[in-house]
Amino acid sequence: MSTHQDEPGHGNSIAAWTAVIVSIVGVTILTWGYMVQSDVLMYVGGAVTVLSIVVGPVLAKLGYGVAGKSSK
Repeated sequence: MSTHQDEPGHGNSIAAWTAVIVSIVGVTILTWGYMVQSDVLMYVGGAVTVLSIVVGPVLAKLGYGVAGKSSK
């Protein structure tokens, strides 16, 4: 058992959950495009997945991160 006094947050924020959901949607589109052999869907899924890398930090800077004012 750990006896840490300060809770790190573990990414329980609107920014973190939004980034995870966007990445799941992107990977789902990418996989679906691979299964039906559609280059367009694969590129769209890849773009959405890469976009998810940007979404989390942008929302965190807007105040939706763990310590953000708009988070809770």
